[in-house]
Amino acid sequence: MGSLELELRGIKTTLNELRQQVDLLIKERETLLSMKASEPSLNFLKREPDLYTVRDLKVKYK
Repeated sequence: MGSLELELRGIKTTLNELRQQVDLLIKERETLLSMKASEPSLNFLKREPDLYTVRDLKVKYK
């Protein structure tokens, strides 16, 4: 196998890794945008009373 073939294989590997990272970033951005879009529709919960108090908890997390 020649030097050029090895170099091309390395470039393909790097491109595949970059493609995977870009795909992950796109998914994360889509998730963030979905969360931002749904935020206004959940604002009504701010006006609702809490169903449970801190005293109702069996385990308190810090």
